[in-house]
Amino acid sequence: MLEKKILHTVVLNTERCKGCVTCMKRCPTEAIRVRHGKASVNYEKCIGCGECVRICPYHAKQAAYDAFETINDYKYKIAIPAPSLFGQFENPDIDTILNGLIAIGFDAVYEVGRGAELLSEATKIVLDQGKLAKPVISTACPAVLELILVRFSHFKPNLLNMLAPVDIAAKLAREKAIAAGVPADDIGVFFISPCPAKVFALKMGLGHNKPVVDGVLAISDIYKRLRPVLGKLENIKPLSKMGGTGLGWAASGGEAAAVFRSKYLAADGIENVINVLNAIEDNALKGLEFIELNACVSGCVGGVLNVENPFVAKARLREIKRKLPEKCNTLANEGRPLEFYLWEQEPDFKDVFRLDESRVSAMDKLLEMEKTLGTLPLVDCGMCGAPSCRAFAEDKANGIVPADYDCPRLNEKTEKSEESAEAE
Repeated sequence: MLEKKILHTVVLNTERCKGCVTCMKRCPTEAIRVRHGKASVNYEKCIGCGECVRICPYHAKQAAYDAFETINDYKYKIAIPAPSLFGQFENPDIDTILNGLIAIGFDAVYEVGRGAELLSEATKIVLDQGKLAKPVISTACPAVLELILVRFSHFKPNLLNMLAPVDIAAKLAREKAIAAGVPADDIGVFFISPCPAKVFALKMGLGHNKPVVDGVLAISDIYKRLRPVLGKLENIKPLSKMGGTGLGWAASGGEAAAVFRSKYLAADGIENVINVLNAIEDNALKGLEFIELNACVSGCVGGVLNVENPFVAKARLREIKRKLPEKCNTLANEGRPLEFYLWEQEPDFKDVFRLDESRVSAMDKLLEMEKTLGTLPLVDCGMCGAPSCRAFAEDKANGIVPADYDCPRLNEKTEKSEESAEAE
């Protein structure tokens, strides 16, 4: 298993990094600094949203995921593809793609959309119980959940305490293989992921007592392996057992629509997500029962590990959905108790913005920050290598930058004023 810090973020290619501060300015948790001409990440603040991967003009950021060859560590390999995989191909046919996964080395497939259909029904039950604070906030997007854990911890009573569709699919796929006589030690369950946040969540077992998958692969990697074989397949077997409800989870609004709640809001894109969370804080979204939030634009189809334009992929999935039954998986048919779909343990809230463990020291640092802020131009230009003047003041208070390191913008103005005075 990869180390937590690698899983929780992207890997930086220092040769490609130009220190342009683009990633730093767009990071939603101010986890990135650019100093000495290169970017660096505070992994404790990183939520794995992949925004820095998406917008880096030099492709210096690379999302972490497992190599395809790791599937060979197991005798019986199960692929659990995200619904967004099916939107990556022109004129897609789900059964053809599933048969393609078998052709490239997997022994079985179990669609994540099947877990989504079961989870949709279970979510209705949980919402009807009325135990969660309103509006209930979906936790299906791990990047959004991580964002709430580090920035909006007071929303804990609002969080939907349910596993993600991939978790349900992984557990059921493994159990069904064992029931079919496959030795447990021979089974390897691999999620085909659209984003790095899901890599982290699954590797670390977010919501679980232990991880439920054995590896997480990138859709982009699987895509390039599938393309050459799809046109050569013969005797396509009917492997798909997913309805339109499960497929719909790939795009923003799919989860909320599946729950059949009229008083819901669906937002996508990390900036919009933050705006919605701020609006809830301000009590500006009264009357809502359910909120679905996706860090990526358009939902999972917008994940950085995909290859297709998210709007094109979304249109393709819409066409596929029209041909599918509404759903193929129900709680009654599966016969599992509600607890099967709930968190086994609550994720840890992270006070990563605390200045110091000691309250006295934290107060001293806060006073030092305010003093530094009083000397700064408050334009958040990024010249100092921090995303904002407040972040720069925090770095100085924490000793991340030397105490005698001054604002470059102010120094630049001082130097120009001195030059003008000398010229006169």
